[in-house]
Amino acid sequence: MEESAGMPSREEIRIIVVSHGQASDPFWSVVKNGVDQAAEDMGVTVEYQAPQTFDMVAMAELIDAAVAANPDGLVVSIPDADALGDSIRAAVDAGIPVISMNSGSDVAKDLGIMVHVGQTEYEAGLGGGRFMGEAGVTNGLCVNQEVGNVALDLRCQGFADGLAEFGGTSEVLAVDLADPVDSQERIAGKIASGEFDGILTLGPTGAAPALAALEDAGLLGEIQLATFDLSPEVLEAVRDGNMLFAIDQQQYLQGYLPIVLLTLYNTNLNTIANDVLLTGPGFVTHDTAAAVIDLSAAGTR
Repeated sequence: MEESAGMPSREEIRIIVVSHGQASDPFWSVVKNGVDQAAEDMGVTVEYQAPQTFDMVAMAELIDAAVAANPDGLVVSIPDADALGDSIRAAVDAGIPVISMNSGSDVAKDLGIMVHVGQTEYEAGLGGGRFMGEAGVTNGLCVNQEVGNVALDLRCQGFADGLAEFGGTSEVLAVDLADPVDSQERIAGKIASGEFDGILTLGPTGAAPALAALEDAGLLGEIQLATFDLSPEVLEAVRDGNMLFAIDQQQYLQGYLPIVLLTLYNTNLNTIANDVLLTGPGFVTHDTAAAVIDLSAAGTR
């Protein structure tokens, strides 16, 4: 294909992705699979980078290094705009096209980002709270495995507001992403109090300890459990009736679409008219879980 005058060929395009997700979180392996497949499909070069832990200083340094490398496009997640904003603005000011994904839908436009690819986190939590309220939950526990990530705070706030519409209340429990044993013990302690009849976790790394805690207590199916995001274990639990639902934000698309969009911008100056390109939320329930289990196991859902 002949390239337009002044436009790079796809083989010349280099894009850098900087996310906050760690390899220990199966959610982010699906994002990276989307990035890698898009790079192959588009015929462009993509570098995927992330700090070793949830570390905003380290992430800002990765973004700064990416700006210094002057790529043809930059993809970032924005779990903390206060910590990352200056680095992202530096990229925009340098003339680098920037797209955000996953976290940051509420701040992307103000930072000068072209478009955000993901879900609006508060609304996703609100839907989860309403779903649980309709199921009869009166006192919910929101388990946050990544304290400091504003997107997760928004999910818990939405959950609280959704439950409140049905007269319910909620509480936030902080756990450590990297310590599932301690997470299970903390959740078990809350269950033992007898105060909670519903639990919402914010990802598979929170869902697994919650499932284990409920199973140990003999309360699977009695205390309603739901989660954000998919994994084979989560989908099997939903299919088997041990979880009420899973909120699907289609993170594969969050990795895939920014690479496509930046390729088209570089080669054809295409842009998206909306501030947010929504990939979710969708709700996977008992009736639909079986259809996506194999896809999740393959690392694409």
